[in-house]
Amino acid sequence: MSWQIPTQIEQDIIAGKATYRTFQTGSGGQSILPVPTNSYAVIFGYDFSPAGGGIAFRNEPGGLYILLSEAARYFETQQISFYTGTDFYPFIHHVDVECWGEDSNVVTNFNATVVNAPICRQVYITSSNDVTITHGLILNAPASQNAIPVTNRTPLGLTYGGSGQNTNTQTNFGPAGTPLQFMQPSVKDYADFAFGLLPNNADGQAFATPDATNGLLSASTFLATLGDTFRDAAACNYFLCLHYALYTKTIPETRG
Repeated sequence: MSWQIPTQIEQDIIAGKATYRTFQTGSGGQSILPVPTNSYAVIFGYDFSPAGGGIAFRNEPGGLYILLSEAARYFETQQISFYTGTDFYPFIHHVDVECWGEDSNVVTNFNATVVNAPICRQVYITSSNDVTITHGLILNAPASQNAIPVTNRTPLGLTYGGSGQNTNTQTNFGPAGTPLQFMQPSVKDYADFAFGLLPNNADGQAFATPDATNGLLSASTFLATLGDTFRDAAACNYFLCLHYALYTKTIPETRG
């Protein structure tokens, strides 16, 4: 387990100032954690069981380096995000895949399966509003590359500044027409890096927005394309358990 109850919250629960709660969701990809009026919730951890379990994917021969089948790769990158009405918290997880068969080290046929063992994460999200929870799969993230120049924030020798290597500087995590464009090294003073004009949908944080091609795809939507038996199998769906403290009072002004 990679999280624990923060000391102050644990003391508040013991003293009766807060109540320990769990909220478990899964399958559909869109959920809302209700927060009562004149109360606030502090989410301090979650257990995430990724989608894609219970499926064996067949990979065909290819070159020395091959991508797993698209069906398997859909489950390898999964995002959970929380929206409080005022703040947005995205978390992207890479999910392990196990391979077996004739010889998974060379080009012969082999099988793969998603490891959906729970992933535990410590967070600290405070909200007096209902919290919107979104889960989805990410397959594609088309990127543009540039060489990073030397600037006062990308010095020669310590960073990629001046190295001449082409690195991803603009990655599209959303619809092809109006993608959310993750800009690197920084959105601020983008012109300093001489990569051109800053796109309208530029963002300095990597996260995907809903789109079936380049962006977030609901796991239940994708499972339905494989067949209703996959969509309806519990092992194939994701599950998420939030751990939070509920305070039945308004958020103190001094709270961070």
